[in-house]
Amino acid sequence: MDIKDIQNLIKFVSKAEVSEVKYKTKDFEITIKTPLGGNEVSYMQHSPVYHSGPQQQMPAQQAQSAAPAAPTAAEEQIADESKLITIKSPMIGTFYRKPSPDKDVFVNVGDEVSVGKVVCVIEAMKLFNQIESEVSGKIVKILVDDTTPVEYDQPLFLVDPS
Repeated sequence: MDIKDIQNLIKFVSKAEVSEVKYKTKDFEITIKTPLGGNEVSYMQHSPVYHSGPQQQMPAQQAQSAAPAAPTAAEEQIADESKLITIKSPMIGTFYRKPSPDKDVFVNVGDEVSVGKVVCVIEAMKLFNQIESEVSGKIVKILVDDTTPVEYDQPLFLVDPS
């Protein structure tokens, strides 16, 4: 596979809107990761394939199982959140709270929003898409940090409609 073939494959993968493609032959291996996957495009040539053993996820599991039950604050918060409405991401991309770096954020916790008010921008494939609120109410919590990748249907904001 020459450089022209690699470039054509990269163009094809970016137009197909997939996050990762692997192509392997006897003496050649290429892995293409697009920005949808949050990584840069990369490739390797004539390299051996290495396999690692299973990853251990013990710290997170231990933290969940070792935590004592605290029904007071946690259950009250869950009960309060049951009446909240979630604004979710309609696409995969990068979440921005501001229209540009030198501007103010669209919304803060405590701000009132109405249907159609822009609450954030999600950048996907170099296009900046304004995300509008589908509900009216008060922003209770912002669930995503600025300039972080988001997935389709990922919760972004919690809104109290009352």
